[in-house]
Amino acid sequence: MAQIRRMDCKVEVKSSADRFFDAFNTKAHLMPKMSTRLISDVKLLQGDWNSLGSVRMWDYASQGKSAACKEVRENVDEKNRTIIYSILEGEISNYYKTWKSTLNVTPKGEGSLAKWTIEYEKKNDHVPEPLNYCDFYAIWSKDVDAYLLNAK
Repeated sequence: MAQIRRMDCKVEVKSSADRFFDAFNTKAHLMPKMSTRLISDVKLLQGDWNSLGSVRMWDYASQGKSAACKEVRENVDEKNRTIIYSILEGEISNYYKTWKSTLNVTPKGEGSLAKWTIEYEKKNDHVPEPLNYCDFYAIWSKDVDAYLLNAK
């Protein structure tokens, strides 16, 4: 019987928690500029950029290959700097029945800690653990951090 699994990916960044969270919360349309090596495009398909239930199509690079996914923005907790996204379709759906990503940003020293939590269900036992997506989230976080630090 398949089961929901969970993986945490933690990344320390130099940007403040509020600024880093705001980039993911309100500036998704700028992600192709913030992370040019990973995100090639993002389109709004339903709702507005920042509303719950909004649907976006992402074109990105994963393991050196072009990929795409459609996600829905499920929940935002601004006080706790947390956003929850679910994948509706795309490359990830070829391997996983369900996929939910949660970003939580907390202050840490002069910067902050970005914690990406992936909850997923494999389609079968031959599907690998999504370690490459932890790498993806780490690179994406570092790219956004560098962009924010240079945009002061």
